[in-house]
Amino acid sequence: MTVPAMREKARVMDADAIRRGLVRMTHEILERNKSAEHLALAGVPRRGVPLAHRLAGMIAEIERVQVPVGTLDITRHRDDRPAHPTSTVRAAPLPFPVAGKTIVLVDDVLYTGRTVRAALDALVDLGRPSGIQLAVLIDRGHRELPIRPDYVGKNLPTSSHEHVAVRLQEIDGKDEVVIEEPTT
Repeated sequence: MTVPAMREKARVMDADAIRRGLVRMTHEILERNKSAEHLALAGVPRRGVPLAHRLAGMIAEIERVQVPVGTLDITRHRDDRPAHPTSTVRAAPLPFPVAGKTIVLVDDVLYTGRTVRAALDALVDLGRPSGIQLAVLIDRGHRELPIRPDYVGKNLPTSSHEHVAVRLQEIDGKDEVVIEEPTT
């Protein structure tokens, strides 16, 4: 399957807008949970991981508490990508026990909900948290599954032919969110 060439249609968030969205999400997480005492963050690869670390850093600045952060390996739970039976490389398990914690799953974009479903399955395989919440930088709608985020940086309705590209300093060398569309 060939991926079509894409061109930038609109830049919807710059570095400052991303920071403001994460600050707001951090305050919402703390307000809803009353404290950070039983919180842990699980980032969904790729860009959910640096976002989870940023949220944890902001929580630490506000609450003076280090919230555990880990990378959640969802590879074997995906139903929207072909399986790679020869691949044996897996991410390390979360570096904290899941049981008894409120886990905030962190991802960059929520679209169909299939990645989040895989993340929920992967998380429950590791134990039984006391609660699971979902934080996404971008919610673009078009859900195929009944999944709704608890914390959203920006709601961004898009058409199904468009692509939302989140670029983060840690991976891409800059912070921005752009809408891309296929070149014609």
